[in-house]
Amino acid sequence: MTVALVLYTSDLRVHDHPPLRAALASADRVVPLFVRDHRIEAAGFAAPNRLAFLADCLAGLDAGLRARGGRLVLRSGDPVAQVCAVARETGATEVHLAAGVSGYAQAREARLREALAGEGRRLSVHDAVVTAVAPGAAVPAGSDHFAVFTPYFRRWNALPPRPVLGAPRSVPVPEDLASEALPARGAVGGVSPGLARGGEAEGRALLTRWLRRGLGAYEQSHDDLAGDATSRLSPHLHFGTVSAVETVRRARAAGGPGAEAFVRQVCWRDFHHQVLAARPEAAAEDYRPRHDRWRTERDAAEEIRAWKEGRTGYPVIDAGMRQLRHEGWMHNRARLLTASFLTKTLYVDWRIGAAHFLELLVDGDVADNQLNWQWVAGTGTDTRPNRVLNPTAQARRHDPTGAYVHRWVPELAGLPAPDVHRPWRISGPERARFDYPDPVVDLVDALGRFRRARGLD
Repeated sequence: MTVALVLYTSDLRVHDHPPLRAALASADRVVPLFVRDHRIEAAGFAAPNRLAFLADCLAGLDAGLRARGGRLVLRSGDPVAQVCAVARETGATEVHLAAGVSGYAQAREARLREALAGEGRRLSVHDAVVTAVAPGAAVPAGSDHFAVFTPYFRRWNALPPRPVLGAPRSVPVPEDLASEALPARGAVGGVSPGLARGGEAEGRALLTRWLRRGLGAYEQSHDDLAGDATSRLSPHLHFGTVSAVETVRRARAAGGPGAEAFVRQVCWRDFHHQVLAARPEAAAEDYRPRHDRWRTERDAAEEIRAWKEGRTGYPVIDAGMRQLRHEGWMHNRARLLTASFLTKTLYVDWRIGAAHFLELLVDGDVADNQLNWQWVAGTGTDTRPNRVLNPTAQARRHDPTGAYVHRWVPELAGLPAPDVHRPWRISGPERARFDYPDPVVDLVDALGRFRRARGLD
């Protein structure tokens, strides 16, 4: 009897899973393995919202495997040590793994390859499992990655994604192989009360509903804060409960301008992954330094606290930050506005904002989170690094009725648009009835500070 092992990481599904299909094609038995990596947890990346969502995903993956005669094997510790231990226990001669892009994922792959080779075993790494197009598949002449999105999108869009693989009918797993108990969502403390459910069945159902009911209007409505007309698939793409390849193919099959706009957003995800794959240090360092003298917790503690708590005095910013805390998720337009406010208006180091987002975002992804923050801060791939998003003007444009602000800032209930976006303009007895703070900064003063810091004045 031959045995192959599949190490699951950010690909927690049975549908369209090249490593699983390759393992089944090469061996009589397969070990689907997930390792709870203590190093990731110790580094603070295992935030409560992601741990709770992960528990749903592991339960869903186990259910999908059991429906096919198999099961998920769970171990804890160093993934390289655990993979080698399970390989020795089962006599597995090869291990299959989805390619990752972060510096940690690349180092893990290198360590795993060396350790397995030392025991006479083989590692097979599969591309286009976590992303729609592999990071190295679209590169410009003379470079290892695209630094600007538009030419990357043209190249990416011309590459047909690989075929979508169906879920296997059967997944035979060796008997009597020890496994830890799956984690329970309810055992995780500090979870956002409005956190969505995870798991492959949930993700696939969400994708189908979105393609049928939401995709057609996406081009016109995706920036509507109150309309909430985005797919909300980002947590499922992050954990791999839905396939990026299948998502792109099904959206293109649906057709229409909404599909084109949505696929472009999926491409942004791949774009950031290919940047990080080539420049893993960009997770913590400026991709394009601007010689900023960022303010930090030491000299902007009160403003940073107000931003985190959603008490800045700018309603659309506060609405976004409160949605983040309640749901562990935030509308993409609100992410841009809150990030611009912290980095450009308050002139606070983007790493502080990125770290706070990673504490709460269920879709907190090193590539997307860090590089989106750098894009907004002007230290990343944005071709207009000095743009500043005015929160009041943006609110009037993307929340014209004030419905988004009313939803998340209830102390402003009853205040009509456009007043809801600038409550500080109201004075006298009318102002006194709103328990809402004054702005933490004047926008004109803040813009001047930023322009001076960047040497624009």
